[in-house]
Amino acid sequence: MTSYSNRNIILNADSYKASHFLQYPPSTTQVSSYIEARGGQYKSAVFFGLQMFIKEYLTKPITNDDVDEAKIIFDAHGVPFNEEGWRYILKEYDGYLPIEIEAIPEGTVIPVKNAMVQVMNTDPNCAWLTSYVETALLRAVWYPTTVATVSWNCRQVIQRYMEETADSTDGIDFKLHDFGARGATTEEAAAIGGTAHLVNFQGTDTISAIVAARRYYGAEMAGFSIPAAEHSTITSWGKDNEADAYANMLDQFAGPGKLVAVVSDSYDLWNAIDNIWGDELKAKVVSTGGTLVVRPDSGDPVNIVIETVERLMKNFGSEVNSKGYRVLPEYIRVIQGDGISQQTIEAILAAMKQRRQSADNVAFGMGGELLQKINRDTMQFAMKASSAKVDGLWRDVFKDPVTDHGKRSKKGRLAVVQSTTGEICTIRAQDIGQQNNMMVPVFRNGDIIKEYDFEQVRNRAVQGVITK
Repeated sequence: MTSYSNRNIILNADSYKASHFLQYPPSTTQVSSYIEARGGQYKSAVFFGLQMFIKEYLTKPITNDDVDEAKIIFDAHGVPFNEEGWRYILKEYDGYLPIEIEAIPEGTVIPVKNAMVQVMNTDPNCAWLTSYVETALLRAVWYPTTVATVSWNCRQVIQRYMEETADSTDGIDFKLHDFGARGATTEEAAAIGGTAHLVNFQGTDTISAIVAARRYYGAEMAGFSIPAAEHSTITSWGKDNEADAYANMLDQFAGPGKLVAVVSDSYDLWNAIDNIWGDELKAKVVSTGGTLVVRPDSGDPVNIVIETVERLMKNFGSEVNSKGYRVLPEYIRVIQGDGISQQTIEAILAAMKQRRQSADNVAFGMGGELLQKINRDTMQFAMKASSAKVDGLWRDVFKDPVTDHGKRSKKGRLAVVQSTTGEICTIRAQDIGQQNNMMVPVFRNGDIIKEYDFEQVRNRAVQGVITK
């Protein structure tokens, strides 16, 4: 019985890639390509995610059945199929791809317009293979890197406001929670994007990301969550029993050192704050020894957070911290998970600052804006060939369209270096001299050459600064 792999890398490509083996000069023996973010809305990128792809897709060999399946599909699809080339890889490399991938360390914060990854075939008979893997490899880089970059920039905003309005930034790791699993296109996307978010924060409800961080980066537990209510668990008690639903949340989950989040706008948020939390259940909230996190879930995010914090302060009191900003008692906080993006986080925190409310009072949950509302053009990612060995000589390979010089590509075999002043730039590898190349081999012919654990990745991202 034929057994097809659900990770058939031959079929993980655009259709037109199948015919490219016939399009290179006949004497081409090597092709070198690179991946970069050419621009977009961020000045720098947090490089992340390549290791997941390598472990999941490239450390598993193709099989005869994979080649058979690809031949059937491509023949019927109407494009040529390089059966001889793929059979050669099976024979000479036991099905492992004869390519070498170099990359900067994962977690590195690097200015856009710099190479992050470089790939080249290692067998002169497989020059066509370098560009063949573009579809899969570029997707494996642009998505998690973009999510990590969005999350990282959110962290910079939150940290700035905490430094300005809070006594410390100790709680920043839990200030942005991943709510994005249900809005991701697939479970795999949720896992990859969710793991990228965990590079910068430790709060998540995306279990797939926990599994991915554990499986691909050795993280025993990369993120944490708390018991939390949803509308169904509150409204199933009936509108007249809303207070009983809230009391049950405290009875079930509250206690010394514990946190519990309760969505409080199923009916009337202001009534819930003023009359239920702030009156009927006030003594219970104060005496649990833990922290109640009140969650609004509708309305204009800026106005709702400001008013929620203000009303909670009216009912539970507040203190003025060393920076001169008001802070709720430790046993009560707010999380806003509706309508959250980097822009609304900044708007909320700016409005809170204006009202002398500390950023300590609030945390955020981000869903679609984090894992889904991005695409390859968010950071203008591309993978391009930059050098080819033809007739035994390396030649520059590049594009420079007169209609869009922003799509000009780099030339030659590349290296990424950092100056003594911290500036990162991409140069020709032949010009590296005594400088250290930040791009190091991570994969070659089926073997992982360099591997990173999750704490290493996190430390780089946290310590990273935007280099202009």
